[in-house]
Amino acid sequence: MSPVSAQAVSSLRARTGVSILECKKALDEASGDEEKAIEILRKKGITQAAKKAGREQKEGAIFSAEGNGKAVLVVVNCETDFVARDSNFKSAGETIAAAALEKGPDGAKALAEKTIPELVQKLGENISIGEVQLVTAKVTGVYVHTNGKIGVIVGVDAGERDAARDVAMHAAAMSPSFTTPADVTESDVAKEKEIWKVQLAKEGKPEAIVEKIMLGKEKKFREENALVSQPFVKDPSKTVAQYLGNATVTSYVRMTV
Repeated sequence: MSPVSAQAVSSLRARTGVSILECKKALDEASGDEEKAIEILRKKGITQAAKKAGREQKEGAIFSAEGNGKAVLVVVNCETDFVARDSNFKSAGETIAAAALEKGPDGAKALAEKTIPELVQKLGENISIGEVQLVTAKVTGVYVHTNGKIGVIVGVDAGERDAARDVAMHAAAMSPSFTTPADVTESDVAKEKEIWKVQLAKEGKPEAIVEKIMLGKEKKFREENALVSQPFVKDPSKTVAQYLGNATVTSYVRMTV
């Protein structure tokens, strides 16, 4: 039987909250199979955390950190909104986000493996680190909604952080799927075209102008779904690109829980 790796032990500990020694024993007995190791721990009744490891996580919160031309968003998952609002949960999430900014996603996950088991024991729910997004840009703007369920990073190549944050707030509210109209995928456009064709056929539009109408609809669809071409929420007389002036959006990340 091959020796159980330290990484496998850490992973099991993060899921169950069981001591390193007990995790290693369970993995040895399960020949390295993590799911079987969890069953072994549950049968032994060593910890309640092992029972929580398979429970669905429908809630959580997004945490952020930024500085030195970098910004990060981290999702920490849990089972209930009650725990997502707990001060211990929030403190852990902020610490993990700070680690992600300093040491990258791998550093955040390594810290989570050490700290989340204790959090599971304290709060009584299945908790895990989720998506981690790190952006590097000349200027970054970060916005996390007050409920912790929506987070956005916008990176630009010039300008002020306040302007980048304004655009991040815009994206949180308007939910653009793409950065520029050119980024809208051909598959998304094709799906819309099928709908437009049916609509135009029902309206009895002359065949001679259908293609022209389709081109107009595609242009509008691309602009409506792209961050830089949307009317800016704080001043709808301008697009986001016009609001930013000479600055160009180089990165755009939007996350939800």
